[in-house]
Amino acid sequence: MNSAVVIFLAGLIYVTLYHTYGKALQNKVVKADPNRPTPAHRLYDGVDYVPAHPLVLYGHHFASIAGAGPIVGPAVAMAWGWLPGLLWVWFGNVFIGAVHDYLALMSSVRYDGKSIQWIAGKLMSKRTSMAFELYVWFALLLVVAAFANVIAGIFVNTPGAATASILFLLIAVLLGWLLYKVQIDFKIGTIIGIILLALSIYVGFKFPIVASKQAWYVFLGAYIIVASSLPVWILLQPRDYLNAYILWFGLALGGIAFLVVGLKGLGTFTAPAYTTWSAHVVGGKPSPFWPTIPLVIACGALSGFHSLVGSGTSSKQLDNELHGLLVGYGGMFTEGFLSTIVISSIAVYGFKVFHDANIGITLENWAKAYAPLVSPTSPDKVKAIMEALGISALDPTKSIGAIGKVGIFAKSYAYGLHDAFGVDVKLGTLFASLWVSAFALTSLDTAARLGRFAWQEVIEMVKGPEILKNKWVASFVLVFLGIYLAWIGKWLVIWPAFSGMNQMLASIAMMTASLWVAKIQRPAGAWKWAVLIPALFLWVTVTAALIWFLIYVGKANIWVSIITIVGLALNFLLVIDWYHAWKKPAEEYQAAAA
Repeated sequence: MNSAVVIFLAGLIYVTLYHTYGKALQNKVVKADPNRPTPAHRLYDGVDYVPAHPLVLYGHHFASIAGAGPIVGPAVAMAWGWLPGLLWVWFGNVFIGAVHDYLALMSSVRYDGKSIQWIAGKLMSKRTSMAFELYVWFALLLVVAAFANVIAGIFVNTPGAATASILFLLIAVLLGWLLYKVQIDFKIGTIIGIILLALSIYVGFKFPIVASKQAWYVFLGAYIIVASSLPVWILLQPRDYLNAYILWFGLALGGIAFLVVGLKGLGTFTAPAYTTWSAHVVGGKPSPFWPTIPLVIACGALSGFHSLVGSGTSSKQLDNELHGLLVGYGGMFTEGFLSTIVISSIAVYGFKVFHDANIGITLENWAKAYAPLVSPTSPDKVKAIMEALGISALDPTKSIGAIGKVGIFAKSYAYGLHDAFGVDVKLGTLFASLWVSAFALTSLDTAARLGRFAWQEVIEMVKGPEILKNKWVASFVLVFLGIYLAWIGKWLVIWPAFSGMNQMLASIAMMTASLWVAKIQRPAGAWKWAVLIPALFLWVTVTAALIWFLIYVGKANIWVSIITIVGLALNFLLVIDWYHAWKKPAEEYQAAAA
């Protein structure tokens, strides 16, 4: 396979379906009306409900949903070969991910910007809302743990990305002040922000900040508590808007680079298309592709976290209902294109990355060797694995530190830029690492903000003390526990647990959306099945995967196992409530709405 062919096919799929399937959802299912006032206008409060320019909101939404997920998951899934992961990304995008994201956003817009879990309670029962809120809170706890681990690892392995990321946060605050307080012209503010952003990358390249992983955990914890409690205009909107430019530039650059590399005859996939059904991926155990694939590729294909972003922050900032297609549907397709570039880059340059790190991996031992080489674990353990597999390494300690789940993508991407445009490999690696850390930071504090909402709603339901509803207290509880899990946990356990809870959340959100579509929107034809069938398929897949995870992997971390067990219990309760609601005639919902 050639990288140019894959990039072209991805672009064709996404552009075509956006203008056909997406527009049909907008017109026939959601029935978007540009004249209907959105919650951002009707409920404006200057903190959470603030109308945003569609490109600003698209930037916020995409940066929040992407994080490290569409890069880390596909990179690790390469242990199965490049073809299974690519097909899962494309299949998930088209039939589940984009539909899920768009409907979660627009159903929230129709319910005053309420969360998807609140909507579930409205359409099912009060018990459903409570169960869903608890499920969401536990899922977000794992999001914080997983992404904090990823970011701290990037900052340790690529210190220049740490410098650039910190400068980027300061630039975002400055841009927010210029746009909302000084009210500078939007285009001028954008130009200033982009120039300063480019400067931050240069400064990061020249002045890297070196610190331990534990020190970065402390910094990240303090940062996201503050960031998740600030008004959205101070940091969230401007930072995510600038993040979008990093993304657009990186996607355009990467897409063109791998087209050029392919046309030059340098883009042949050297990694295997398929290795084995049960590669050693999840927790280092032989992991059957089905049902465990959603435990590895979380974002990129589909993600329940997106429904929390869409119904938690984006729906409160949507200026016009017609902007929802770009933000929700287009955002998911953009993320899928990012994952396509990740898979293509590693498929072309993965062997070169290992070779340059003095690791003699071969086509024959790729399936067994790949996963432990890109997973953070002790050099001694990896050395033992390598020796058992007969893999050579001249300096295991340095070699393993040079790879990593993000590192293999960053270096592969950098080689693509070098072969296409002559970009220095070190500079390309720094840019790719900043790319990942910038979006992971966004997802991290967005998760904390959403966790704050969920915590406050639960406390309100149980009539808890007012002090527990305080935004600083609510943020601190989630962040402290999430950072603690990252500090003591094992990535090979935390990531699949996060992914599984996240994908289960997607199936529950899709089931909630199926009720909204079937009972409230009542579209003509078979459109309700376009939501229900993917939701049920995903529910069966992820439920089976989490049960497998508990049996074979969960014992490695008792706290993660407990969270997963609680999640499964709440999941079954939610499905029972959904089934009872689905059996109700639509007329009952119409009468209640009236």
